[in-house]
Amino acid sequence: MNRYLSTTALLFVGAVGFAQQQLPAFQPVPEIRYSVHSDFFELPRGMNFGEAAGVAVAANGHIFLFQRVQPMLTEYTSEGKFIRSLGEGLFVTPHGLRIDPEGNIWTTDVGSHVVLKLSPDGHVLMVLGHKNQDAEGTWLFNRPADVGFDIKGNVYIADGYGNSRIIKFDKAGRYLTTWGKYGTEPGEFRLPHAIVIDRKGQVYVADRENARIQVFNEDGKFIRQETGVGYPYGLSLLPNGHLIMADGGYDRLVELDEQGKILGALGEPGHLPGQFAWAHAVAVGPDGKLYVADTLNWRFQVFTPMSEVKQSRGMSRYIPTVRMFNDFKPSNGWTPHLTGLAK
Repeated sequence: MNRYLSTTALLFVGAVGFAQQQLPAFQPVPEIRYSVHSDFFELPRGMNFGEAAGVAVAANGHIFLFQRVQPMLTEYTSEGKFIRSLGEGLFVTPHGLRIDPEGNIWTTDVGSHVVLKLSPDGHVLMVLGHKNQDAEGTWLFNRPADVGFDIKGNVYIADGYGNSRIIKFDKAGRYLTTWGKYGTEPGEFRLPHAIVIDRKGQVYVADRENARIQVFNEDGKFIRQETGVGYPYGLSLLPNGHLIMADGGYDRLVELDEQGKILGALGEPGHLPGQFAWAHAVAVGPDGKLYVADTLNWRFQVFTPMSEVKQSRGMSRYIPTVRMFNDFKPSNGWTPHLTGLAK
């Protein structure tokens, strides 16, 4: 088994290994009114998407996609036309993708344990971590999941799969502070998977396997937690300050207000347009479009807000009851019963 497959298998088994939680029964919520665009992205001839990991949108509307096949990092126009690939040879197992206010591209790699800052042209500007070194330290990560920025330019890393913590650096990459450990209490994490910082400096952390969003101040002091929202895989901020959450456990998008109240939802588990299988990350474009990395469906889905005329909001028909695409058991076919035969 090659390194990429080994890493992917570890991530999958690790996610499945967490104990199933009894979450509150969900009630119908209004449907957030978007229309899905099938085949939005015009791929070069012969190119296919693979496992979708991250998505980000620049201020000019250009869309960057991060996936686990070559080319791993690509750029598209706001109309979905291919521009270029970049960062060839830099990534092992792509995970998180963000663009900072200056237009620089930040990536997290759960295979190499490295966070990279790339210029808009794709040149490496900063390296945080040590390639292929999984450990805990003020300069090391263990499968970092996501990166976020505050208005001062400080950088926050959700050091998620291995270290269960948030680690903060200044804009020059100097270590400032860290908080969190594995656990279920406030300020503890079971896979901090996504992170965003609002204009007030509040730090929202998708505590994925605790099925909650935790909110901290910029120094890591716990403020509150938002539970009963599903399994937060991806987070982005809408222009009005609301959160849009990719619920990768129940495979839908959820809009939350500043107090964590669910305002509406969109989507359901499945493989058709508008359905999801591990909705992993979500980004918001300047025009209000939503872009979703739909991991197990090997695609990036695009949703456009409906006009006010069409926004007669009904209730979402999908009410989550069970976490999808999560449980499995070892195969019990011919291969496990081999005895003495060549393997």
